[in-house]
Amino acid sequence: DPERCIVFVQSHVAEHSELNWLLNAHGVTPLGELERQTQFKDKTQRQESVSAGLLNYPVLQAADVLLYKASLVPVGEDQVQHLELMREIARRWNARYGDHYFPEPQPLLTKTKRVLGLDGKAKMSKSLGNTIGLFESPEAIWEKLRPAATDPARKTRKDPGTPEICNIFTLHHGFSPPDTVAEVAQKCRTAGWGCLDCKRVLADNMIAALKPMRERAEALKRDPAGVLARLRAGADKARALAHRTITEVRDRMGFLKTNADSDHRHL
Repeated sequence: DPERCIVFVQSHVAEHSELNWLLNAHGVTPLGELERQTQFKDKTQRQESVSAGLLNYPVLQAADVLLYKASLVPVGEDQVQHLELMREIARRWNARYGDHYFPEPQPLLTKTKRVLGLDGKAKMSKSLGNTIGLFESPEAIWEKLRPAATDPARKTRKDPGTPEICNIFTLHHGFSPPDTVAEVAQKCRTAGWGCLDCKRVLADNMIAALKPMRERAEALKRDPAGVLARLRAGADKARALAHRTITEVRDRMGFLKTNADSDHRHL
């Protein structure tokens, strides 16, 4: 809902890139801290060649958040380390250029703070091909869930399982009501259900939960001009906020003022 939140394309607000660079320079973000980020190390181990952008991406994330002085950031568990880096960047910048100017953002985690992919080996990632898209059809959702990894101990229908180590059970926590989650756990431990039975219940609940999003996405696809208009309006709102911050950041860091800075003070 654009009346409740500002939605825009990041590249339409140039201040994101500028703050990214300012946080990279002037001793605010040491190279060693970026090289120690878990996601960077994991991806460098899986790929022969990685870009400098991958190394620097956590700083851009910090710029995205600090530019609007956000205090809470909804993230997955795998991003908590990046939030810790954001706070360290904010503390270091504040100590050098302005006490308490940037807040230290805290993670806002849900009960499903980490979602594994359908293979059960790593987090859901489009690049790994182990995801279910939020806007996928009911048929596509079932086709992906049906062969998804489950408790490896359940080799036959009659084998009892351990729901706590099954990724399908974890997904139930995100899409099924509490009484269904309890029933799934009981049926798994007693072999009352087979894995396909469990997956069918999950598929039904997942499809029902995602239906409003899918229908909304379809409506937006039929109105591309309206989508672009909302994105432009969102960028205008975001740019006004971002420019105030970047102007204050430049002032505190001792940059020479421009006429544009003076003009924007009246926004």
